[in-house]
Amino acid sequence: MSIRIATFNAENLMSRFDFSGYRNELRQDRVSQLYDFSSEAQYRQAEIARAVSLTDDTRQLTALAIAEADADILCLQEVESLDTLHRFEYGYLFKMIGDGYRHKVLVDGNDGRGINLALMARDKTLDGAPIEILEVTSHAHLTYEAAGLYVPELKELAQPHDRILKRDCLEVDIKVGNKRLTIYVVHFKSMGGPRDGVDGRSFTMPVRVAEAGAVRKIISDRFGADGGGKRYVIAGDFNDYTEKLVITGDRRTGYQFTPAKEDDGAVRVLTADGFAENVVMRRPEMDRWTLYHTRGPEERHLCQLDYLLASPALTRTNRDRKPDIIRSGQPWRTLFPAGQEVDRFPRTGWDRPKASDHCPVAMTFDMV
Repeated sequence: MSIRIATFNAENLMSRFDFSGYRNELRQDRVSQLYDFSSEAQYRQAEIARAVSLTDDTRQLTALAIAEADADILCLQEVESLDTLHRFEYGYLFKMIGDGYRHKVLVDGNDGRGINLALMARDKTLDGAPIEILEVTSHAHLTYEAAGLYVPELKELAQPHDRILKRDCLEVDIKVGNKRLTIYVVHFKSMGGPRDGVDGRSFTMPVRVAEAGAVRKIISDRFGADGGGKRYVIAGDFNDYTEKLVITGDRRTGYQFTPAKEDDGAVRVLTADGFAENVVMRRPEMDRWTLYHTRGPEERHLCQLDYLLASPALTRTNRDRKPDIIRSGQPWRTLFPAGQEVDRFPRTGWDRPKASDHCPVAMTFDMV
């Protein structure tokens, strides 16, 4: 018996409009910045037209990426609400895969913009084993102080009484046939841009390290420091990486992709001492990326931000399995190393529309 698990940051799966760009240009879409609006009412009308016209193509591509991942259990980031998820499934995903994900879980977390974590599951696996959601637990309330994870490096970023998890750690207990499995869906703090001469990754690193520490504590408090022989998967967008492919060159002379490693980061908190394995590391070094990052020709790289971390109990019985990374929804501006090019989904644009800025990661696990 096996089960296929995927994670995907669907990039702002929303059903509401954001009009804050009228008063804050930093929140305004780039196409809106080309126009002068005589009133807020005019801006709102234009923003509705812009969002609606772009959303249909975008969500078709999102659905195609999910369909290609073909997961029994799908962990999602950046979803507004269960109602939004239902509308997306019936309006788009149903056309790709039919009557698929009957079980849906979403709990409002800590994100002030209303982007939450979600999990969807089929009724049965491909093998025919029934899938049952047993229990759902939110850890959004956990504070630095309560977890014992406040450190001086956080002084400029948070206070001891603040909540650690910027969204949540959504703990979902699942029964597959007669086997138990626990999924932890996460979405750690974004890196942001540089501040005071410090790059965004380094500046915000203490928050992500604390978030990862909180997730490890949640699991250890339940199963023991060594995982207790239990099956669990930590899935989501960590907004952090342990390695990247630095891109140099240009279209005239060609592009070069140079591997570079990072010694710090949130990922290592969860993989240290064999607590969990980043299964994407089973792929070749040049082929582990899930996101293309660029701030112009001087700052471009490919990196893994999206993870499936599997417990020792799962990895012991899945040594020969390798994960898939679905990149067909990436925009045409994404630079691919030689030999990795894919056929893009129909109507994919240079920058948009696209399935997401992230790639889904999926892997089949044998439940032994």
